[in-house]
Amino acid sequence: MIESPRVCVQVQSVYIESHSFPEEDRYVFAYTITIRNLGRHPVQLLRRYWLITNSNGGKMEVQGEGVVGEQPLIAPGSEFQYTSGAVLETPLGTMQGHYEMVDQNGDAFRVAIPAFRLAIPTMIN
Repeated sequence: MIESPRVCVQVQSVYIESHSFPEEDRYVFAYTITIRNLGRHPVQLLRRYWLITNSNGGKMEVQGEGVVGEQPLIAPGSEFQYTSGAVLETPLGTMQGHYEMVDQNGDAFRVAIPAFRLAIPTMIN
């Protein structure tokens, strides 16, 4: 029996007021992602896909190799953390997507990243 990789993704986002210009419809957010390998074998992140949606319904897709210039190999019981950013035209939006990864045998699998919120602090109730 083949054990399915167990990968957990946690996200924290923050509004970067110092780089934002609301009068120009430019809202900058940073997000920190922690990817934990809860399985018994190493896994490697190869590609990412994001769907970024602003509160006007505008959508932008982002995809590419790795994350922050890396294709991290994550050992069993260990984690990889990185911080990146997104720029929206509205003070509220969401991001969701997935990572394409491989296990130690080179078998590909996908890890879904549920939607998370990008919001300026005054938008959070």
